[in-house]
Amino acid sequence: MGTVNESVEDYLEAILILGQKYPVVRSIDIANELGYSKASVSVAIKNLIKKDYIIVEEHGYITLTKTGRELAESTYERHEWFTHWLVSLGVNEATAKTDACHLEHALSHESFEAIKRGVQL
Repeated sequence: MGTVNESVEDYLEAILILGQKYPVVRSIDIANELGYSKASVSVAIKNLIKKDYIIVEEHGYITLTKTGRELAESTYERHEWFTHWLVSLGVNEATAKTDACHLEHALSHESFEAIKRGVQL
């Protein structure tokens, strides 16, 4: 998948999560979820389409492509794993979620897999 920036991962993760909550995902849902302006989301949507991470259907419904879904699921897995791990170490949940968001972007796939193998949860 190459190098992907943190913002792209955050958008794709948000689309994945919203798709689990609602029957359809729209730009306004993403803006509300991430706390971004509609204009910022619009620019990001165009970028995600160009990179073939999402498809925007006729009614404005957003779906992840295969590549977009794989990246979103990978990011989400990291977020959930780090959150759970930090909470198991005694970090309060709010702090753990915030820190997990930073950690999910900071490590390579190789390092994340090595940590998962080395840490028993």
